[in-house]
Amino acid sequence: MASNFATTMKALTVEFEKTTAHHVVLSFGSTGKHYAQIKNGAPFDVFLAADAERPRLLETQGLIQADSRMTYARGKLILWTSKSGIDDIKNTLIGQDFRHLAVANPKLSPYGLAAQQVMIKIDVWPRLQPKLVRGENIAQTFQFVHSGNAELGFVAYSQAANPKRSVQGSFWMPHQSLYSPIDQQAVLLNDKQASKDFLKFLKGPLARQIIQNHGYDLP
Repeated sequence: MASNFATTMKALTVEFEKTTAHHVVLSFGSTGKHYAQIKNGAPFDVFLAADAERPRLLETQGLIQADSRMTYARGKLILWTSKSGIDDIKNTLIGQDFRHLAVANPKLSPYGLAAQQVMIKIDVWPRLQPKLVRGENIAQTFQFVHSGNAELGFVAYSQAANPKRSVQGSFWMPHQSLYSPIDQQAVLLNDKQASKDFLKFLKGPLARQIIQNHGYDLP
């Protein structure tokens, strides 16, 4: 599943396992890489992507259970620094007053693509190329900023948010009109009962509340 959803998924798994006899084994990574693995026969049961495009492609290729594709969350992009007290992150980006900017690979990560779209819209994309540090996925991108190896980074709001505290550091949340909607979709890859039960749980009120508490909008 999408690496941006790791913390949320762990919380969901705890609740799902409390109420069923099923045990969930998690595999995190970039949506693009998981899509390629599924096409090549990887034995996953459920795919939680960070976009709608890869689940749609799997559907057209006949690789999912019919009518199982659903949107479970809408992601939000932020420009984030682990340093607190910085008032205008957007102008820091435009003024290029930093050495490194972390971005997930736009070809593999929907959040990386969204970051690219934002920088194109505010007319800084070409100028920032020498400062870019590309993460293989959004989790690695977050670590670049969290560790201080990059002063700024475009990450998922859910990575910096936490149900029990406010966001650590400073951030700018670009208006969602600046990038394509990050509708995160799930699909069933087989008809196992455990897979069906998990997708049913994901649509329920408890799961939806957990997802919202972790910084996502609901579909």
